[in-house]
Amino acid sequence: MSKLLIGWAETDITPSKKVSLAGQFAERISEYVEKPLMATAMAVEADGDQMVMVTTDLAKVPYLMMLDIRARREGNDLGLDPMKVIISAIHTHTGPVFPGGQRSAMQANVIGSFRETLEQYLQPGQKYVEKVNVSNNPEIATSDECYQIILDGVTEAILTAWKNRKPGSFSNAFNRAAVGMCRRAGYSDDTAQMWGDTNTAVFTELEGGNDSGIELLYVFDEKKELNGIIINLACPAQCVQHRLFVSPDFWGEAKMLIRKHFGKDIFLLTQCSAAGDQCPVDLVRWVQPYSDINDPNCLRNNPPKRKADPSMFDLEGMRKAGKRVANAVIEAYEEGLDNLQEDVPFVHHVHNMQLPLRRATLTDLHKAQQNIKDYLRDHPGDVDYNDVAYLQVNLGVIRRFELQEKMETLDTEVHVVRLGSVAFATNPFELFLDYGNQIKARALCEQTFLIQLCNGSEGYLPTEKAERHGHYSAFIASGQVGHVGGEQLVRQTLKDINTLFANG
Repeated sequence: MSKLLIGWAETDITPSKKVSLAGQFAERISEYVEKPLMATAMAVEADGDQMVMVTTDLAKVPYLMMLDIRARREGNDLGLDPMKVIISAIHTHTGPVFPGGQRSAMQANVIGSFRETLEQYLQPGQKYVEKVNVSNNPEIATSDECYQIILDGVTEAILTAWKNRKPGSFSNAFNRAAVGMCRRAGYSDDTAQMWGDTNTAVFTELEGGNDSGIELLYVFDEKKELNGIIINLACPAQCVQHRLFVSPDFWGEAKMLIRKHFGKDIFLLTQCSAAGDQCPVDLVRWVQPYSDINDPNCLRNNPPKRKADPSMFDLEGMRKAGKRVANAVIEAYEEGLDNLQEDVPFVHHVHNMQLPLRRATLTDLHKAQQNIKDYLRDHPGDVDYNDVAYLQVNLGVIRRFELQEKMETLDTEVHVVRLGSVAFATNPFELFLDYGNQIKARALCEQTFLIQLCNGSEGYLPTEKAERHGHYSAFIASGQVGHVGGEQLVRQTLKDINTLFANG
């Protein structure tokens, strides 16, 4: 075993103009920057293997971006293998829209948005109307402009971190912070709803659990001085997800507080673990937000006043969540770390899994087509994003049927890494928490850092229970792979991890 070489870098990927904000069905244009968006990279080399992990303050990392970044690095003279680069997103809904579809659509040449699908069904004289002049406004950055800024920034972070490699060490640790909670409410008729109202007699349970655990890895330079921290949490960055500003959400607040304690030069690599059914909002102790969230799924009629956290849809709640994370990171360090690991096994395995596509039936297709025709008949005139949002389930079935005619399985790039006593394992989904818990509980390593929405963005991967219960995040339109593929992902990821740790 050889000594670890570790390098860090951070770049700003915030567009200078206003942007169209990603993550909601409503059109939103940013009014200001609450905190800048960053790309943070950590490079590791030892035993002839390598890894560069990158975290981006974005909603997703489409596979198209991975291809473009790898093309830039192909044949480089730095000794960096483009296939050993891991790029993930914190899944903020206050970052820019930029192009890049799902890998499956690219493979099958089925490219297009829900809007483009709906436009195929419009009657003569009907057209799609943008509520905001997004396409031709010089004050708003185009999606291509945003993409180029992000691509340049992420590439720079990767190269800089790789060039900065120096002898280093680490100590892994664990703590807890109550941030992620299940966002699917279950009802007595065996259904569930994302953001469902719990103040009703038919509410029976939250469909899934939550995981307050934070996986931590403190990294030290050759002088044994702390220079970076990996923070892995089972919750997307979605407190202020409806707001009209650019922000890394609670991670921006957490970074600010952590740097106030450890120093402004500390690098922070923030990772979202399996959290497809998680959010920072407590559905049971619902607190009405002060801000206008403009989301019919989150509306409550005269909800009771609760003594609980501030609404996580407001800045006050976002700051509370960020403070909880920061406090946990600081506390774990100050309570004392284990001995530093510097001469340890390091193996990076890339597995291209073939997961079965979740399929729609011919009956599903005909019903979806008829629903769209009936809706357009009953709603004459032009359409906009509200109509796309209302019809997204039906539009998704149509697109899925077109896709499944051309392919049966989804090429799914998964990275599994052994770094001393810990494992990192990636996936490109919004992976429901139960799958993550199954992997963590059965892995042979001391600690498992799961990273979702990594090297691709293939939508939600719900459990069998969620599929039965229905609603957004569990519809066919919500993700490329269903529970059969989710169970296969768990089995194969566990096999890869446990193979690396089989001999201790």
